[in-house]
Amino acid sequence: MWSGCITFSGDCEGVGEPSSVTFSTALQSKIAMSYAVLFPGQGSQFVGMGADLFDARPDLLIDQADEVLGWSLRDVCLGGPDEELTRTEHAQPALFVLAFALWDELAKKLTRPPAAAAGHSLGEYTALAAAGVFDFATALQIVALRGRAMAAAADAEPSSMAALIGATPEIAEEISVGRRESGGKLWVANLNAPGQVVVAGGAADIDWLQTAGRSLGLRRVVPLKVAGAFHSPFMASAQAALATELATASPATPAFPVWSNVAATPVQPKEIPELLAGQVVAPVRFSESLEGMAATGIQTFVHVGPGDVTAGMARRTVPDANILTINDLAGIDEAVNTLAGDQEEGR
Repeated sequence: MWSGCITFSGDCEGVGEPSSVTFSTALQSKIAMSYAVLFPGQGSQFVGMGADLFDARPDLLIDQADEVLGWSLRDVCLGGPDEELTRTEHAQPALFVLAFALWDELAKKLTRPPAAAAGHSLGEYTALAAAGVFDFATALQIVALRGRAMAAAADAEPSSMAALIGATPEIAEEISVGRRESGGKLWVANLNAPGQVVVAGGAADIDWLQTAGRSLGLRRVVPLKVAGAFHSPFMASAQAALATELATASPATPAFPVWSNVAATPVQPKEIPELLAGQVVAPVRFSESLEGMAATGIQTFVHVGPGDVTAGMARRTVPDANILTINDLAGIDEAVNTLAGDQEEGR
C-alpha cells in the first residue's frame, strides 16, 4: 500500500516507508514549481463517478476501501441510487477515496511536488493524505468515522445551510449574530469565494433567512441540499467523536504545505488533531487559504477529484491564476502538459 509519502529525492522525513510513487527526472526542467492542488468536499458526488478509477485502481478502491468501510464503494458510487450516495456517511469516504486515487495516479507523472495543497472541508483529509500526513487506510478510517458522526449530529436536530450570494463575510456575520441575539441559531459556515458565503443554522433559521433575505440586503439566499448545519455548533457531538479518534493519531510531517480550513495557514503535525476535530464546528476559510497561497507566489491551482467546485472558488478568489481541473484519468496528461508549459513560459 502506498504510504502517501512522495519521493522527490530520498525518503520523506517522518512518514515511515518511502513511497513507491516517485517523480521521474526526465521532465524536471519542465514542471511548474508554483502550483497547488485542491481537493473537493461533500456535495461534489454523483452516481457514476470514478468508473475509470475502479478499473485502474482496484487495490485502493475495492480491496482496501471495502475492507475499511465494510460496504462496497463500487456499488454505491456506480450503482447509487443518488439518495444512497448522498448520505453523509457514504459521500464523504467515497469522495475521499476517488480524489486520493486520482492524485496517486497524477503524482506518478509529476516531476515536482506541489508548492501547497488544500481541501474544502472533507477535502482537507485528502490533501493531508496526499502529503503523507496519514496513510490511505488511516485517513479513510478517520473520514468514515467523520461521516458517520456528522450524519448522527445532523439527525439529532433539524438544521441546514444556505449560500448568501453577493454577501461579504462581514454582512453574513452581522446577520448571524443578530439572529442569535434574537434567540435563533445561525452561524457563518463557509467562506468560499468573494461574493459567496455559506451560513448554517436550524431549519427555522434558514427558513427565516429565505423570507427576510431581501430586507437584510441580500441579493439571493440559496438553500443547500445538505443533511444538516455542518461547520457550526450543531456538529458538537461529531467534534467530540473526532477528537477521541484523532487523539491516538500520529500525523507525519507533510511532504508539502497543507493549508488548514480553520486557520487558513499551513498546518504543523502537532496541530493537526485539534484542527481537524475543530473543523466540523468552525468556518471553512477557503478563500483566505487561496489568497494566502497566491501571496506566496502560487500561480496555478489544480482541482483533483469529482466535480469542479474548488476550481470555481479559485477562479473567483484569484482571478489572475491559471486554473486546471482533473476529474478523471483522461485529464491527467493534459494537466501535466499544461504545467510543463507554465514552467517553460516562466509562469
